[in-house]
Amino acid sequence: MAAMTLKKRLQEMYRLLHDTFGPQGWWPGETPFEVALGAILTQNTNWRNVARVIEGLKAEGSLDPLVLGEIPEAELAQRFRSAGYYNIKARRVKNFLDFFAGRFGSSMEKMAEADWQNLRSDLLGLHGIGPETADSILLYALHKPTFVVDAYTFRILSRHGLAADPCAYEELRQLFMDRLPPEVPLYQEFHALLVRIGKEFCRPQPRCAGCPLENWPEAGA
Repeated sequence: MAAMTLKKRLQEMYRLLHDTFGPQGWWPGETPFEVALGAILTQNTNWRNVARVIEGLKAEGSLDPLVLGEIPEAELAQRFRSAGYYNIKARRVKNFLDFFAGRFGSSMEKMAEADWQNLRSDLLGLHGIGPETADSILLYALHKPTFVVDAYTFRILSRHGLAADPCAYEELRQLFMDRLPPEVPLYQEFHALLVRIGKEFCRPQPRCAGCPLENWPEAGA
């Protein structure tokens, strides 16, 4: 498929989804650190479970990197129970907090000043931080122009003939970044819209009836 054709298809998809659902206002979070923490905790679970953890931390006054950094890992794991895989996630959060404190003095403002592509490499070097989590932190917490892709993204694009099967994370990420302007609000909204349609319609067993893309032709049609 020609690059221009794929570019137009992505633009068409975005317009159709945005016209249907409107702005999503994702990622929920009152502070950049809250967003970054949520990106780690939401691995392999749904957002409702993460929201319970976040609210619990807020209630006890511990939603702060310096406070969390002082909590023993075992105790932190207990606070993360509702997010699932709590022991693993406690270790991953500790890894991030140690990196965050050592490199940026636990300041999201200082982290945001770093070259984001180098920062992405550093985040990917942390045990338990994969590309989806790293890109979520960069895009939503630090407002850097990197596209987040996930299982929803692959499922939707592959079903409409826009992505190969199989398709590696970086290949799918570059599919968007090579063809869309590097605009943070666009990347945020497009990703959020794909998540919404993936949850509501494009499930493993698709619910095509009523989907905004139900009659949208496959690429090249």
